[in-house]
Amino acid sequence: MTLDPRLTPARPDLASAALKGQVEAARYVEGDLRRVAVPVAPLRRRPASDAPLETQALFGETVRVFEDDPEGWSWVQLEADRYVGYLPTEALAAPGAAPTHTVRALRTFLFPGPDIKLPPREALVLGSKVAVREVRGGFAVTPDGFLPIVHLAEPAEREGDFVAVAARFLGVPYLWGGRSSLGLDCSGLVQTALAAAGVAAPRDSDMQEAALGKTLPLDAEPRRGDLLFWPGHVGIVEAADTLLHANAFHMAVAREPLAEALARIAAAGLALRSIRRLA
Repeated sequence: MTLDPRLTPARPDLASAALKGQVEAARYVEGDLRRVAVPVAPLRRRPASDAPLETQALFGETVRVFEDDPEGWSWVQLEADRYVGYLPTEALAAPGAAPTHTVRALRTFLFPGPDIKLPPREALVLGSKVAVREVRGGFAVTPDGFLPIVHLAEPAEREGDFVAVAARFLGVPYLWGGRSSLGLDCSGLVQTALAAAGVAAPRDSDMQEAALGKTLPLDAEPRRGDLLFWPGHVGIVEAADTLLHANAFHMAVAREPLAEALARIAAAGLALRSIRRLA
């Protein structure tokens, strides 16, 4: 069995104890759970600030830490989508109270008290996880500060239309490896929008192509919510004639006529590989 290195916490010197018997390593550890304590944390391929960005971890998300190195990097696996890489150790904290709500606004401010005139401590992005202790005067009280309750969703409050969620990101800059309203890539947009609708999706476009929905013929009439896949790229059908996607041509999340997008991408040497329709 070939294990995907993006999802496999294994190195020659160290591996997850869950992989014992599947991979060879000098040492196996269970790891410990921590939460992301900054608005957006970069998960990198190597423990270096100039290493490529693989993906991002958002405030309140849980990670399993297998190693903290002396240089300030932690080797981790994200609990939500199982991605493996290196996070800044200073971005992590003890798990604390279990999250009760998710940020549903593109961005919201975390205040030191229940007053919008106070200087915010942080700006949290859509998808961040928080533990609400109580609601006071329109504010959710959390261990980290006060958030407008209207910007939060309980687990049962799922968005009904993931395409509409994706459209709220229009104009957000394209960022390779990004998955927040500060910047995101094509598969980050799909993963984030689907998560808001209660659908767990893998991180990268090839993973999504393999895991999401059912395959349609390439000459099928596309409809809202279909996913179009090219080598290394994914887009969302917003309407029968409109594509919504984060892309490096516009360097942003953009809406464009589907026929024009298909022609432009084909001219760049990428043929449409599959159409997937979600249940």
